[in-house]
Amino acid sequence: MKLLPVLVLAVLPFYCYAGSGCPLVSQVINQAIDPKVSDDQYIENFKPFIPDAEAEDAVRQAKQCFLQQSEKTLTNAQVMVDAIYNSVWCEPY
Repeated sequence: MKLLPVLVLAVLPFYCYAGSGCPLVSQVINQAIDPKVSDDQYIENFKPFIPDAEAEDAVRQAKQCFLQQSEKTLTNAQVMVDAIYNSVWCEPY
């Protein structure tokens, strides 16, 4: 549970910078939160950006963290991402 806010906060600068002009960042975040996307499917979707087996394992573990969360937690994560994107800190981007 504590890993979820850390992951979202870690991508805040990239997410703000990307704004609506970077659909790839939005896809990474939205698919990480989406419980319908399996870890295998998530890896396959972003395979070109995963350089080696060690990175793949890290991405798989991160996605697995999201898959283990309740629906309420995932909904709250999406609300948090939306709040960050619409925050005053992201406004300049």
